[in-house]
Amino acid sequence: MLIPKKVKHRKWHKGRRRGSLTESRGTKVSYGSYGLKALEASRLTSRQIEAARRTVSNFTKRGGKFWIRVFPDKPITKRPPEVTMGGGKGAVDHYVFLVKPGRVLFEIDGVTEATAMRALTLAGHKLPVKTKVVKEN
Repeated sequence: MLIPKKVKHRKWHKGRRRGSLTESRGTKVSYGSYGLKALEASRLTSRQIEAARRTVSNFTKRGGKFWIRVFPDKPITKRPPEVTMGGGKGAVDHYVFLVKPGRVLFEIDGVTEATAMRALTLAGHKLPVKTKVVKEN
């Protein structure tokens, strides 16, 4: 699964959504011919990204080229169950990527249009956001 090799700060503040509600970067298909675009905001965990990658890899029989355009770099901490208040912040549990609407998550090239559409649709079912398949313009 995807995790950062090295981080400047081990634990982050939770943060609040501020600024633009839609994505300004990574909105165009730039590497492949087809892409999977997010239509809502959410957190993508490294497990979900890996599940989508495996789905595409399995469906295309490892043909073509596949790009993952997102990387989970935000650490999410978690306290053990039934622990009382106090005692500080929990240990890092997993990493996420904050998705905004309009972000291209995955791209694919080197396979037929029907294969690419079906593979990306199946990958979208593994994610907690509504998605659509887009073509390169």
